Amino acid sequence: MAIEEGALGKYWTPDALHVPYRAIVTPGREHNERLALIVFLHGDWQDGTDNESQLGGYGNGSLELVDQAIAGGIPLVYIAPETTGGYWPPARVAAVVRDALTRFPIDPRRVVLTGISDGGTGTWDALKTWPTCFAAGVPMSGMTETSGLAPIVDVPQWVFHGGKDNDTDIETGYGGAMVGSRAVVRALRALGGKPRYTEYPDEMHVIWHQAYATEGLLAWMLSQRLRGKPCDFSDHTKR
Repeated sequence: MAIEEGALGKYWTPDALHVPYRAIVTPGREHNERLALIVFLHGDWQDGTDNESQLGGYGNGSLELVDQAIAGGIPLVYIAPETTGGYWPPARVAAVVRDALTRFPIDPRRVVLTGISDGGTGTWDALKTWPTCFAAGVPMSGMTETSGLAPIVDVPQWVFHGGKDNDTDIETGYGGAMVGSRAVVRALRALGGKPRYTEYPDEMHVIWHQAYATEGLLAWMLSQRLRGKPCDFSDHTKR
């Protein structure tokens, strides 16, 4: 059964950024265990400040992960922040994670970042800014510069993109310094990285519902853990 959007609480970070976000803790937690956190970054057409538009289109399919967790009795924390201006400043992402760490029973070694379109780009930007803080990244239909990839070459990543993307070209992005997922994955592998990559040869930009429903994706996300010291993002506004 699909979850109702009203089941996700509304929160705002208490800092100057005052970032709105929605959150839910799925049932099944036992013995005060700390849970994995999945952070979903929306695309630019869902920008706003109402703390609602980011869940449009069933969170662009990302709420499928919550459905799977509930159906499987898997406890986790899911949050969906909201941004403006068609861009995800890394400080905004970090502010939300920092606040969530204070509110929910999260294992700071199991923070997984995912996003679609501009949120996919924001996923890579945040990973580059905080290369030792996220357990994994799952960018979809995004783009980024190949410069700055070296620090995240060992961060587990599962990348998704449509081969006929009609918005963010799978190779050239928008034609500037940022390139599409196929080119990013190629660059990561050339650096020695081992990202997972799922390409839908005949699909365009909107691939997210089928991508988030991918068999094994949720289990893969939940299996990732930081090897080093976790982050509390206490200096997030400096980035």
